[in-house]
Amino acid sequence: MKKSLIFVILAVLVLGVGGFWILNRGNSSSSEKTSENVVADNNTNQEESSNSVEIKNMAFSQSTITIKKGETVTWTNKDSMAHTVVESDSQDGPKSGNLANGDSYSFTFNTSGTFEYHCSIHPSMTGKVVVE
Repeated sequence: MKKSLIFVILAVLVLGVGGFWILNRGNSSSSEKTSENVVADNNTNQEESSNSVEIKNMAFSQSTITIKKGETVTWTNKDSMAHTVVESDSQDGPKSGNLANGDSYSFTFNTSGTFEYHCSIHPSMTGKVVVE
């Protein structure tokens, strides 16, 4: 009886640890994007700043943002579905790949002007960056 109890306890421990490892192994690696300005990491510890735009509820939260030339804007997807950030007006603006929930994309604006952008997956989602 004592050996059976020890066997059951060991089996439960092995299965529990194995299950925990299987469930969490995908969360330990970052999902890097190949675009030069992308910062994609589900566990990113980025500082929130006034140059941040959240993607949530099928919208860019700060649909218009004003920055100075040379500053960077970071978009973070807090929606349950993938989105993109793509320039709309044929200027040298942002062009992300697909951003999953928790992923971020950053773009530095080195030219003054107004840059309109949208989500290529959901074209009704639009935004604007005004660079002074």
